[in-house]
Amino acid sequence: MSHLDHTYAVILAGGGGTRLWPKSRKKTPKQFLKLVGTETMMQIAANRISAFIPWDRIIVVTNALYKEEIIEQLPNVPTQNIIAEPAKRDTALAMLTGALFAKSLDPDAVVINMASDHIVTNKAEFVRVMKAAAMVAYRKKSLVTVGISPNRPATGFGYIKIGEDLEKLAKGLSLFKVDSFTEKPNESTARGFIATGKYFWNANMYVWAAETLSEAFREHMPDMYEQTKHLDKLDSGAFHQALPDVYEKAEAISVDYAISEKANNLVLIPGDFGWDDVGDWKVVYDLETKDISGNVIISDHKENHTLAISSHNNLIHADGRLVALVGVDNMVVIDTEEILMIIPKDRSQDVKKIVERLKEEKKDEYL
Repeated sequence: MSHLDHTYAVILAGGGGTRLWPKSRKKTPKQFLKLVGTETMMQIAANRISAFIPWDRIIVVTNALYKEEIIEQLPNVPTQNIIAEPAKRDTALAMLTGALFAKSLDPDAVVINMASDHIVTNKAEFVRVMKAAAMVAYRKKSLVTVGISPNRPATGFGYIKIGEDLEKLAKGLSLFKVDSFTEKPNESTARGFIATGKYFWNANMYVWAAETLSEAFREHMPDMYEQTKHLDKLDSGAFHQALPDVYEKAEAISVDYAISEKANNLVLIPGDFGWDDVGDWKVVYDLETKDISGNVIISDHKENHTLAISSHNNLIHADGRLVALVGVDNMVVIDTEEILMIIPKDRSQDVKKIVERLKEEKKDEYL
């Protein structure tokens, strides 16, 4: 048996995506939307990893609110592999829970963690890099992160700095010691990072043996380790029944703060496979096909009633009503049943300010 016979995928699908409001809301977070192409982000992610991991080894960690939606969208994933988190506790507990479920099925399980709402344009290269990362993780010495080769000075991502070149892997791939993490730098700092050639985007794309991750929690997060160490001894029914008690007591902390920034056995494999986080409407515009006027027109309905006259380089997301633009350039227009949002495309990141204001004013029906 090869390491791939022990490799599992954990897809994190907890919700969020406030910069894609008003399409992405609590009841319809962005992973369930058709933002790029004809499938939802969730389906795109699952199909990508199913290219080399069988469906019965794909695990989804989600919010209890979304379990039925995932069963509907991913009929090939066994229902018992859908872990419904009873409360939000951030990525450390989500990733540990996913790994322990895999370990309950296979003591030698290696887990590939991935988000449900990311885009990859070069799927063959993605598979190649992930197989290499799984091989390194199967040795059980290292926690592996796949660092994304940056193609712009993005300020919305965290960065990972590499140190020593440890090993040459498959054709053109290297394994590096991780030196340090930096949270979302400003643009000039990000430019400086990229110029060194030693920084990669942190996409939370971690690959590790479940046993190695468990040991890391025992060392760096002993309370969470004690709260969860019994889970991998349970069958799937008992595993799910045990979660409310675990989640009630556990700390909410990201995996970076809990483990990655503390671990001395974290290594990085660079990944250059056209990755992007569909983090705001401008990214959707950049990824989608444009018409002759540079407009991207998306419709939730088969019939598209959008009309753009003397209007250029806009993103228009329609919901069945006629949306008409005349002499409008470089805007984002999102029309839903309850909400119409219009914002300059270059201010797409500021959509979160609308969400923050709605929270302040307790207008929860719009969130």
